[in-house]
Amino acid sequence: MGDMANSSIEFHPKPQQQREVPHVGGFGCTLAELRSLMELRGAEALQKIQEAYGDVSGLCRRLKTSPTEGLADNTNDLEKRRQIYGQNFIPPKQPKTFLQLVWEALQDVTLIILEVAAIVSLGLSFYAPPGEESEACGNVSGGAEDEGEAEAGWIEGAAILLSVICVVLVTAFNDWSKEKQFRGLQSRIEQEQKFTVIRNGQLLQVPVAALVVGDIAQVKYGDLLPADGVLIQGNDLKIDESSLTGESDHVRKSADKDPMLLSGTHVMEGSGRMVVTAVGVNSQTGIIFTLLGAGGEEEEKKDKKGKQQDGAMDSSQTRAKKQDGAVAMEMQPLKSAEGGEMEEREKKKTNVPKKEKSVLQGKLTKLAVQIGKAGLVMSAITVIILVLYFVIETFVVDGRVWLAECTPVYVQYFVKFFIIGVTVLVVAVPEGLPLAVTISLAYSVKKMMKDNNLVRHLDACETMGNATAICSDKTGTLTTNRMTVVQSYLGDTHYKEIPAPSALTPKILDLLVHAISINSAYTTKILPPEKEGALPRQVGNKTECALLGFVLDLKRDFQPVREQIPEDKLYKVYTFNSVRKSMSTVICMPDGSFRLFSKGASEILLKKCTNILNSNGELRGFRPRDRDDMVKKIIEPMACDGLRTICIAYRDFPANQEPDWDNENDVVGDLTCIAVVGIEDPVRPEVPEAIRKCQRAGITVRMVTGDNINTARAIAAKCGIIHPGEDFLCLEGKEFNRRIRNEKGEIEQERLDKVWPKLRVLARSSPTDKHTLVKGIIDSTTGEQRQVVAVTGDGTNDGPALKKADVGFAMGIAGTDVAKEASDIILTDDNFTSIVKAVMWGRNVYDSISKFLQFQLTVNVVAVIVAFTGACITQDSPLKAVQMLWVNLIMDTFASLALATEPPTESLLLRKPYGRDKPLISRTMMKNILGHAVYQLTIIFTLLFVGELFFDIDSGRNAPLHSPPSEHYTIIFNTFVMMQLFNEINARKIHGERNVFDGIFSNPIFCTIVLGTFGIQIVIVQFGGKPFSCSPLSTEQWLWCLFVGVGELVWGQVIATIPTSQLKCLKEAGHGPGKDEMTDEELAEGEEEIDHAERELRRGQILWFRGLNRIQTQALWVCLPLGSFLAFHLSLFMPAPLMPP
Repeated sequence: MGDMANSSIEFHPKPQQQREVPHVGGFGCTLAELRSLMELRGAEALQKIQEAYGDVSGLCRRLKTSPTEGLADNTNDLEKRRQIYGQNFIPPKQPKTFLQLVWEALQDVTLIILEVAAIVSLGLSFYAPPGEESEACGNVSGGAEDEGEAEAGWIEGAAILLSVICVVLVTAFNDWSKEKQFRGLQSRIEQEQKFTVIRNGQLLQVPVAALVVGDIAQVKYGDLLPADGVLIQGNDLKIDESSLTGESDHVRKSADKDPMLLSGTHVMEGSGRMVVTAVGVNSQTGIIFTLLGAGGEEEEKKDKKGKQQDGAMDSSQTRAKKQDGAVAMEMQPLKSAEGGEMEEREKKKTNVPKKEKSVLQGKLTKLAVQIGKAGLVMSAITVIILVLYFVIETFVVDGRVWLAECTPVYVQYFVKFFIIGVTVLVVAVPEGLPLAVTISLAYSVKKMMKDNNLVRHLDACETMGNATAICSDKTGTLTTNRMTVVQSYLGDTHYKEIPAPSALTPKILDLLVHAISINSAYTTKILPPEKEGALPRQVGNKTECALLGFVLDLKRDFQPVREQIPEDKLYKVYTFNSVRKSMSTVICMPDGSFRLFSKGASEILLKKCTNILNSNGELRGFRPRDRDDMVKKIIEPMACDGLRTICIAYRDFPANQEPDWDNENDVVGDLTCIAVVGIEDPVRPEVPEAIRKCQRAGITVRMVTGDNINTARAIAAKCGIIHPGEDFLCLEGKEFNRRIRNEKGEIEQERLDKVWPKLRVLARSSPTDKHTLVKGIIDSTTGEQRQVVAVTGDGTNDGPALKKADVGFAMGIAGTDVAKEASDIILTDDNFTSIVKAVMWGRNVYDSISKFLQFQLTVNVVAVIVAFTGACITQDSPLKAVQMLWVNLIMDTFASLALATEPPTESLLLRKPYGRDKPLISRTMMKNILGHAVYQLTIIFTLLFVGELFFDIDSGRNAPLHSPPSEHYTIIFNTFVMMQLFNEINARKIHGERNVFDGIFSNPIFCTIVLGTFGIQIVIVQFGGKPFSCSPLSTEQWLWCLFVGVGELVWGQVIATIPTSQLKCLKEAGHGPGKDEMTDEELAEGEEEIDHAERELRRGQILWFRGLNRIQTQALWVCLPLGSFLAFHLSLFMPAPLMPP
């Protein structure tokens, strides 16, 4: 461990011996050579390349690849490279086997209690008491001899065990299928990840896993590098290496200063080409990942080593600091930032149940603990009363003496009481809750895929239902992102449509074509349409595509210009970034002079123009006054039509005096304006309706864009974000910052709280502004409850805001890898309407859980009271353990399936969001639960005490141990189940609606389950016999049971008539955890989370392969029933701080 900071090679298993031989497979570099090369940085790396290979071209020759043409697309060659240098794939962790999941499911506390009870019961049933002393033991076994005691005694224990096995298998299968689903999702995301490489001189998009050493890859703004490489040619390339080094400053890369590009890092600016030198487990990310992977298995060893290990780690770091080699310096922060902290965090994560931001999870856990405690108390009281009653009756009233040979018989009685107690607990504890949450979420996620929502974190789906604000991008989300030039200002003329080429002076036309063709990324192109009659395909940056389309509309072509001046002949490129808001390219003219072409946001670039071309193509002075004129007459009218204005300009430099190219402000100044164009990005036709739905559903939509304020306002009005006559704010980034910052330039929450409630459009905003706004809304305490904010983003710079938001939506088509990595949900069609669908599904999840709770709690209340009072009055529960378990199965597994798979309806969008503090069980639900419980209890107690008279049958009360099942108790059991079945239909509505059958046939699962349960119930009653303690019933008895069941539906209408507002006495339950109830540790963790939002984004999670792998673990954390439930079950047996005071 000591050398870890110095060399990560030591840690990796050595490559096989044959690979160490030089020139293996005919290549001039071995795997080990390349790996050690990638350890170096900056000047040291350059020196090594020069010593070993001459230059980067020499390295390419050794790897048998061409810097311009790339590899030949030859399958054998690619395969050979994979064998020698490895694949670009990091093996994921092994999934849990089905048996491991079964074992985990068996850890459930209540199930363990039941198993113990069943085994004890089984053991005692096989023990036959000696001789005829049974008389002396009291009326313990009277009436059972004719059946044969031993024959029947074991059935109850066996039946309990069987039902436990059922529950375990259902849980394990559920977890297994969920794990499988996430593996599928993960591999889907991995397959979607593509990267641009050059093969045979052609640009190809290949899956990341198909990259091989020797590939020439195109690197551009927003990419997450999938492999290590050496830069061949770069334009203004800046890389964020914080995911590897922890250093947040962007590192400038160039072929002559620092050409080393590492996997898992982000391209923040510029573009370039690199030759791939290490892939998969041999890349820098791969090496770290291997260490982290090993970390899991070494966890136990670590704990044993404990102290000495920490010592070793410290000493290694001090040693690394003493060394001044570049490797030590570079790799050392990696250890401290990635390794140390990450391992700590990983450890923390495994020990502490993950604190989820999910609103529902918090409320559910709390509710479950409350119910569980109540159940535990009830079951304990039941057992105590039964034991006391038996002891007093047998030894005090009857005056018997405890005889040694009677012990097994008495113990059998006590076991029976214990089983009844456990049964009460089993029914009281809502085991089905996690199952319902899981099924509901998994079902929603599956269906959301069809609605173009690829959910990466399960809880995001449900959080979205509570969303109160959406901060949306404009381009591509609200608009089609198919940009076209519709207006232009050329040669003193404002054209409202595309001008005829003949109307323009040849000089202007020629300059315009060159300025657009050369000064745009060469990867941006317009390709012929795929199908006849379709629109031409736009590849690359959409704004540049619009300009290239303008060139084609002017009947000229950009391709010959680019062939004449290829990319590597460009003298200097200042690429576009969010600070510059412009892009400039310098070319060397045939006479040795230089020409700079520039394009960018018109209000920024026009300030740098001192000349403009007139109608004859001659230069005319362009003074500030002319500029103000132009802004008023040309730019503002364009912006008010919702157009984005771009200025195109140029400047010539004489051959004899070359400027200082690094002094960008001087170079890009004193420009001559060629043209100003207005680019239209039409609003998606379906967006205004979607935004109207959001506003009706109580969600405020805000637009955050980089465009100018007039364009933004025009588009916002078209979308329906702002309406004339409303009180709203449209601000530019600068004005926004002025309003929210104090004299020292610090952001003040109070100032922010005055701005955000009315803010609808934030224009010319920087990435930081977006993050500030999102953080400000989330941290605000002005409203009644905390806002739940969703954010959409597609650019690298949106990462921090996506991370900070409660739900981050990334664009699947236009989004960069960084944005997708930081998001919770990926919109596969980049469309705002998909967000509305996500809101609908989120609310549906919440409602499904509430429906399930309403049903489950009714059964709970009734079953617990029946078992408790029945046991206390008749010394025997009217519902037997096995029957209770069957009821539990109906309630839990089947009901959760039936009620959790209700499809969403548009009506969900007609109400306001629930918010964080609204209780899970509303007054209306509480009214339904108690109302139905009263009906069911009345019926059951009537049947229990006078049922035998009504049906004219023998009474089942006070039956001795092991007596045959009675018709009386069978009728009670059957009626109970019938009432639950019809109440399940009532439970479909939770807001007091009258028509409970509305849309019932749109959910085939529900219908199947209700009918299936009914069928199984008939089989159990008629043929269940001893194991189910049932005796067959006549048709008349069945009809009575059904009649009472249908009465539930009628009673439901009666309850709906009672106005909830009159029932002030009803309490709500299942509030979200209040602030005062949060533990200090949780609060501290919360604060830490806020401070680390940006750092977190950069550091652990962004690591390319790691992020993908982590999707499933996070999701499993969210919904693994066992995760939350083990914690909950344990809390049943410990005083938990979650009970309200």
